[in-house]
Amino acid sequence: MRIVFMGTPDFAVPCLETLLQRGHEICGVFTQPDKPKGRKYILTPPPVKELALQRGIPVYQPKTLRNEESVECIRALAPDCIVVVAYGKILPKEILQIPLMGCINVHGSLLPKYRGAAPIQWAVINGEKISGVTTMFMAEGLDTGDMLLRTETEILPEETAGELFDRLAPMGAELLGKTLEELEKGSLHPEKQRSEEASYAPQLSKDMAALDWNEQADVLHNRIRGMNPWPVAYTFYKGQMLKIYSSSVAGNRDGQTGEIIQEKGHLYVCCGGGSLLELSELQCQGKKRMQTADFLRGHSFASGERFGASSE
Repeated sequence: MRIVFMGTPDFAVPCLETLLQRGHEICGVFTQPDKPKGRKYILTPPPVKELALQRGIPVYQPKTLRNEESVECIRALAPDCIVVVAYGKILPKEILQIPLMGCINVHGSLLPKYRGAAPIQWAVINGEKISGVTTMFMAEGLDTGDMLLRTETEILPEETAGELFDRLAPMGAELLGKTLEELEKGSLHPEKQRSEEASYAPQLSKDMAALDWNEQADVLHNRIRGMNPWPVAYTFYKGQMLKIYSSSVAGNRDGQTGEIIQEKGHLYVCCGGGSLLELSELQCQGKKRMQTADFLRGHSFASGERFGASSE
């Protein structure tokens, strides 16, 4: 099958690899423009671009698809199908209508739940027990198209969004391979989504990662997991940001919300409803990330000190 592939992050790489392994003709790869990364702001290509260049596939990085130039470019490539995996742009109607066999999206949730840009992260943040991947025919709305195939997996109790991301990526690639195989055979049975069951997973921002110690420990634990690896949950101590990468719920204990308890190499925080959260991995502003036991060798907290919700 002649395919235009659209994708950007690591999550999309296994899907592109699967298409190549199965002998599909990838006539072009569309991905987001290179972006500056790291402290030195080095211009860095997306993972999908790196793979495409290694395989000698033409790469296109338009700032927008909503112009005649992009539409004509894709029309000239004459794809049988367009495959979209975490591309980061919405396809306009003019492009959706180009391929005769349609546009297929690989989405990191069990639709219609968690439509949107960050389905994996929000499933973890909301404490879901099950996640998965869905393939669908694309429509003009945001992840509203008819569902094709799906696969499920358990979200492990301590699993971060990054860890779930890494597990779902190869699952999505395998599901895509099956979807295209059935598409070519004409054996797919599209299923309409139930809009009344839909939920949304908006793009994460750094503001969303601030911890509110008035919330229950289990809620905060899920937020910490869901914000790892980005943007990373944080609090403030004496005006300095403290990032929190991992935690565990540690039962109950009386104390003011945000109160810090240091005991025998362990660090706990009093949360809403008398619940207690243990912090396992931390990073001080401008310092390296470390396990709490190592962190406490160079830091100590006085009785009654508290973490704050702001830098004030």
